[in-house]
Amino acid sequence: MTVRVRFAPSPTGMFHVGGARSALQNWIYAKQQGGVFVLRIEDTDAARNKPEWTEGILSALDWIGITRGSYEGPYFQSANAGEHRAAAARLYESGRAYYCDCTREDVQARTGSQYQGYDGYHRDLGLGPGEGRALRFRTPDEGTTVVVDLIRGEPTFENKLIEDFVIARGDGSPVFLLANVVDDMTMGITHVIRAEEHLPNTPKQQLLWEALGVKPPVWAHVPVVVNEKRQKLSKRRDKVALEAYRDEGYLAGAMRNYLMLLGWAPSGDREIVPWSVIEDEFRLDEVNLSSAFFDEKKLRAFNGEYIRALPVAEFIDACQPWLTGTDTIAPPPWQPEEFDADAFAAVAPLAQTRIAVLSEIVPNVDFLFLATPLIDEAAWTKTMKDGSAELLDDAVAAFEALESWDAESLKSTLEAVGAERGLKLGKTQAPVRVAVTGRTVGLPLFESLEVLGRERTLTRIRAARLRLV
Repeated sequence: MTVRVRFAPSPTGMFHVGGARSALQNWIYAKQQGGVFVLRIEDTDAARNKPEWTEGILSALDWIGITRGSYEGPYFQSANAGEHRAAAARLYESGRAYYCDCTREDVQARTGSQYQGYDGYHRDLGLGPGEGRALRFRTPDEGTTVVVDLIRGEPTFENKLIEDFVIARGDGSPVFLLANVVDDMTMGITHVIRAEEHLPNTPKQQLLWEALGVKPPVWAHVPVVVNEKRQKLSKRRDKVALEAYRDEGYLAGAMRNYLMLLGWAPSGDREIVPWSVIEDEFRLDEVNLSSAFFDEKKLRAFNGEYIRALPVAEFIDACQPWLTGTDTIAPPPWQPEEFDADAFAAVAPLAQTRIAVLSEIVPNVDFLFLATPLIDEAAWTKTMKDGSAELLDDAVAAFEALESWDAESLKSTLEAVGAERGLKLGKTQAPVRVAVTGRTVGLPLFESLEVLGRERTLTRIRAARLRLV
């Protein structure tokens, strides 16, 4: 038997990081088993689906390494609507489903509770199909449904506690439960690997598989991804869009590595490991049962490690979208003709050790490519105090006299200027840094001044001095 897994997102919004994790787990499992990864777009929610969301799914999968052409699909659930309706008809004809025209209010009136499920009122009334009549599955009265799960063992559900659930709406359109099952059958899916939030639906789906005469797939329900408050990650509340992390400057390798640690860990006391190790060591039966905390701070630290591990040339290439601007990344504050590739290459090794996401490259190097620096007014107010004007005067005079414009000479010269005033280097260089870069923090100052050059450095210090008049 060839293992066939599927990833079945809905094109109704940005690509969720939890979905990305499920996709990677399915992808690796299929690869380990010599199987097939199937992409199915569940697009039957016509009111919310948009073509750009589908393209967003494909693009996000490309980014994390599940590239177009390397998997089967994408298939679209809407194209299988005929099979969905045919399956509903077979279940009705075989007596495994029946029609019901009860409203929610009718059920509440009979049961006296808004919390009790459907009471089976129409089970044996012989109601035929008709407008406004929903089709309900006839759940067995007795026995249990055992879900064999590679992660959770054998969760067991009493059939009498499973209500006769709707499988087709009053207009005849099948609901998600049935469509999902029929699609998996049609596509020959052997293993369903998905988040535990779907586990309550699994006994219902397994009953549908059995009623349609097909052996259910192997199930595996991975832990749900939660935020720091242990709440399920929400699109409305949390930063969950994979595209947002990509456009902020997270590396695909760091994201893949981190996502795979949500509920699982490689051998040994390590977390940052090559993708080949993850592909080799990942085991579904080793996935934890507890919820997985998506820690953005930890992801950021991961990304910083991945950035620092890049060869400098690759780092320079990786920064280009933020240095030039793209369809999804805003253009930098300088004009294209102001950018100096050689100057950037000179400071790239310094910047590489200081940023955690690639978008941070812009505020670290913008002073090199702007005619005048972008002044952080809070930094200016904090730094430019009594004595700063005179210190800048002395710095200009000392720098003008330098024979060699290099980082070491600049450092020793400014150190001497400070010493004459009884200041340590940190206090001495702060006003110079703000005058030249506009900020109190950034790349090493003296290496930055070397690349910026004598004329531009002195012009900026003089301009800052005039502002202090």
